Amino acid sequence: MSSADAFATDSPVLATARRAREAAAVLAPVPRSAKDAALLAVADALEARTAEITAANAEDVARAREAGTADSVVDRLTLTPERIAAIASDVRDVVGLPDPVGEVVRGYTLPNGLDVRQVRVPLGVVGIIYEARPNVTVDAAALCLKSGNAVLLRGSSSAYRSNTKLVEVVRDAVAAAGLPADSVQLVPGESRDSVKELMRARGLVDVLIPRGGASLIRTVVEESTVPVIETGTGNCHVYVDAQADLRMAVEILLNSKAQRVSVCNSAETLLVHRDIADAFLPLALDALAGAGVTVHGDAAVAEAARLHGGPAVVVAATDQDWETEYLSHDIAAAVVDSLEDAVAHIRRWSSGHTEVIVTSSQPAARRFTQLVDSTTVAVNASTRFTDGGQFGFGAEIGISTQKLHARGPMGLPELTSTKYILTGDGHIRG
Repeated sequence: MSSADAFATDSPVLATARRAREAAAVLAPVPRSAKDAALLAVADALEARTAEITAANAEDVARAREAGTADSVVDRLTLTPERIAAIASDVRDVVGLPDPVGEVVRGYTLPNGLDVRQVRVPLGVVGIIYEARPNVTVDAAALCLKSGNAVLLRGSSSAYRSNTKLVEVVRDAVAAAGLPADSVQLVPGESRDSVKELMRARGLVDVLIPRGGASLIRTVVEESTVPVIETGTGNCHVYVDAQADLRMAVEILLNSKAQRVSVCNSAETLLVHRDIADAFLPLALDALAGAGVTVHGDAAVAEAARLHGGPAVVVAATDQDWETEYLSHDIAAAVVDSLEDAVAHIRRWSSGHTEVIVTSSQPAARRFTQLVDSTTVAVNASTRFTDGGQFGFGAEIGISTQKLHARGPMGLPELTSTKYILTGDGHIRG
């Protein structure tokens, strides 16, 4: 009995993976025009079936609220007509992007006349394990489809109804466009056993990408036998340098922290140069308080709050605060003596996601970007820009905080591998 026959009689999870592998083989050589037509059909279907999607999502949201789920998680879980329209728009943006499959990464002719080309090819079957963010279902499906990959989607049980409906809508549209419906599948089951099976489906699944909290990512990285592209938590920092424009710094801080607190690219730590702390902290504390943000501050920040006498809510920070990804209306804050001290703090506590410097000094900006080793280092811009859509990728499959294969927001090229194509004329090696 072949391995394929053995898988055919195995568990529902492995049977799903086998179907994905068959679909991936069909999808790999499909031209861009066919993939784009399918994606346009997906975008139209999402808008046409918005009522079905929001009805399914409302059940998940109601269950989450009954279970006492944190507001930040409920926010990530919720799909409104406006959010669905934005998701459909993201899919259309993907249509406008170049197809990476077949791109020649490098090509040359050897002295012996042998032609060598390195070209991009799909990864094959991509598994996505993620938490209560049903928008990921469509983003992942669209990016994988465009890059010629089949995708296996394993969202959290808290979003099961939403994901089931979204996958139904996407599969119907893909099939109507003439591509294999099994290019997009929801991994069956709501228990952790199905996740474990997916993590051990080596030979059927080519790569796993976990998206979620630290515990989920650590579990997948440590327990999977399938290769993993590690996405990381977002302990992002905003450093306000001694030569910062105060108004700009407040605006960047507020946008980084409070524009949407439940996402990985929101700021979780504020660092302020001591030379500017007396002038900046009262402004920053007032702005954060106005946005409902609680500041977990060091002694210098607490003293500034006391002297200011404003409405700021400041509690004493501990080491745990410096390493925490709050995903809530909380931020850690400290005063540092120099840019180098800010960098040292970031090196110790950062998750390697996104760090920002606010400064009018070009030497300081250059020094900060040279010393800080994270996926994204921004000068005078919000942490919230670390996002595939904002980078012009249409959407993202995740933000990789590792250094192998992909780093930072992952778009279409990061969902490909390469192969070499040699073309000769009877060449033999002597």
